[in-house]
Amino acid sequence: MGYGGGCTLRMITIQELLFNRGLDQLAKIKLVRHKQTGHDLYNLYRYNRNEFLAYQNEQAKDVFNKVNFIVSFVGEEGIRSRFVGVYKILNCTQQKNGFFIYEMNEVRGFEDLIEKVVIDWKNPISWHQWISNEMPVIEINQGLRHQQFKDYFDFILDFKELKELVYNKYIDWVRMLSITKGVYLISDSKTGKLYVGSAYGEDGIWGRWSNYVITNGHGNNKTLKELVSKDENYAFNFRFSILMLLPKTVTPDEAISKELLFKRKLGTNSFGLNNN
Repeated sequence: MGYGGGCTLRMITIQELLFNRGLDQLAKIKLVRHKQTGHDLYNLYRYNRNEFLAYQNEQAKDVFNKVNFIVSFVGEEGIRSRFVGVYKILNCTQQKNGFFIYEMNEVRGFEDLIEKVVIDWKNPISWHQWISNEMPVIEINQGLRHQQFKDYFDFILDFKELKELVYNKYIDWVRMLSITKGVYLISDSKTGKLYVGSAYGEDGIWGRWSNYVITNGHGNNKTLKELVSKDENYAFNFRFSILMLLPKTVTPDEAISKELLFKRKLGTNSFGLNNN
């Protein structure tokens, strides 16, 4: 730390957080970052934990040979990596196909860190590294989010994910969606029917979609309200995405005109969930 000319702040590391909560510093420990092209490991972890653990436990090489514990992360954008648990390796067997299957148990005591701590991963080429390679903590937030905001046309949010974004007010999503007006799509994964809407208010798409969360999914639309009134959990079938961005200066009439265009293109008045 310097004096007079300001100071340099040292970032806390994931090692410090883990060791302070009782992880054995004398054990053989590897940090493991799961991110593979062609596999949606993020949603696999969120919605099918058993399959995610099976993916973690099976390796083509004996990468955890003589390792006592692994510290597991799910890779996010760039070198961001989110902590998802510490696992003790109990034993390993090699299969006829040459793959190695590790038996692991999750270690208790790190619940306050799981899904909340994000680190920068050093040397991104190596997905498993010894714990001696210190990794700085860059973020501690309320919990697991679907993904970082990347692009307006690069996501589909289910209603559960949208609720998480709205209730936790993740700053990147709030910032990018609240400054943007546009035409959006809601698809019903149960029936395949579509709903087209437009957001042209002061808070843009963020304000309009927040209203869907507040109203348990219907956003005061007649047809959607009927579906939700029959089943309070029906909105969990809804998927939200953006069809078109509109200028900040767009008038309500101009926005509605574009909305009507997409309704005609997609036939949502005749065969979908729109009623006007």
